[in-house]
Amino acid sequence: MPDQGYAAGGTGGADGARTAPAAAVRVEGLWKRFGEQVAVAGIDLELPAGQFIGLVGPNGAGKTTTLSMVTGLLRPDAGTVTVVGHDVWADPVAVKSRIGVLPEGLRLFERLSGRELLGYMGRLRGLPGEETDKRATQLLEVLDLAGAQHKLVVDYSTGMRKKIGLAAALLHNPEVLFLDEPFEGVDPVSAQTIRGVLERYTASGATVVFSSHVMELVESLCDWVAVMAAGQIRAAGPLADVRGTAPSLQSAFLELVGAQDRAAGDSLDWLGGAR
Repeated sequence: MPDQGYAAGGTGGADGARTAPAAAVRVEGLWKRFGEQVAVAGIDLELPAGQFIGLVGPNGAGKTTTLSMVTGLLRPDAGTVTVVGHDVWADPVAVKSRIGVLPEGLRLFERLSGRELLGYMGRLRGLPGEETDKRATQLLEVLDLAGAQHKLVVDYSTGMRKKIGLAAALLHNPEVLFLDEPFEGVDPVSAQTIRGVLERYTASGATVVFSSHVMELVESLCDWVAVMAAGQIRAAGPLADVRGTAPSLQSAFLELVGAQDRAAGDSLDWLGGAR
């Protein structure tokens, strides 16, 4: 795949713009079971290209399992997934060259420094050494990691680990970026830095798909949303359509997933009482 040149400062293509298909990701009849537990129950989903997309749902909804299957990290029991027109399981090399992934429970080469990690990842992706180093320098600077670039990753904070993981996922300038809870455990300053990079990335015509259960964050970032609960898609579409007449995405979400007001009532009449 011809590289698009984002990290090097360009947007790629003959006219300087990305040429993206109508759908970045197509999922058809996707199933995954773990023993008797159904994690993903035959979902169909089409994610538009060039959008900031939120996959939202309560804990245990199947978001991480779905993203793992979409990115080729977990084989589905049934169904198909295509990313930018390529089948994830029939043509994995083509897919992996076009995507970047920041998974849940990020594992990194912790005995490398931040710069060494990016240098290794870039060369592993087939980028020339000089280009890898140039992009690494830019990403370290933009993500406010330049001062820690020679520090071992094992000594990085949670926010720093998220940022170096994002840098590694962006280094080869993928067409679609998948992020699983990218803001979880991240301080506000790091979160704002990550957000700015992602907004610049989507402005170039690329696609970001990220999972979250924080509705306020999704509502402030996303153009398009899919709501997932109990392994199924409850609603999907532009943010305004999914929110509908509800005062907020949070309100619409609670209604879509069937959440009820779980008032403690008399069952906790002892809580907070006189001691």
